[in-house]
Amino acid sequence: MEIFTHEGFIALLQVMAIDLVLAGDNAIVIGLAAAGLPREQRNKVILVGIIAATVLRIIFALITTWLLNLTGILIAGGLLLLWVCWKMWRELRAGHEAEEIAAEEALTDSDINRDGTVAAAPRKTFAQAAWQIVIADVSMSLDNVLAVAGAAKDHPTVLVIGLVLSIALMGLAASFIARLLNRFRWIAYVGLA
Repeated sequence: MEIFTHEGFIALLQVMAIDLVLAGDNAIVIGLAAAGLPREQRNKVILVGIIAATVLRIIFALITTWLLNLTGILIAGGLLLLWVCWKMWRELRAGHEAEEIAAEEALTDSDINRDGTVAAAPRKTFAQAAWQIVIADVSMSLDNVLAVAGAAKDHPTVLVIGLVLSIALMGLAASFIARLLNRFRWIAYVGLA
């Protein structure tokens, strides 16, 4: 099996590290999407959204590994990653204080109404929140999929296992990652590198 070779194990570690580093913005968006739901539904919608996004991300990553064999696609992917990095750098510089406060409140239960919903968050249904998580995660995962597919190279099993493990870890640590990024902004800058 590919994972039990030295090259496969190194690729697995690279896939997991890349996915975890690029997961911080996803954790904040997941917290915001779940904020409009009662407390008892929040964990369920996060789980449903992450599972759906994981399946889509694996499909996209497998397609991307096939595309990486095409001539010139690596250059295009590199340019796209530079553009994404520049865009994220601009967002970090501009700051999103209102979004950060709302995400922190959603993830720490600090602004909870009596019915269990977050006071500042718009009310939404379970399905709306789940779709919002899936759409946000898929739209923000293009850089992730390109980086992970490049690290996995010719190891599709490593790609799938690495994505599943790292996304599971991100789901478990979503609130921790978001709080860490809000408290220590420099981590977001390290993630850009």
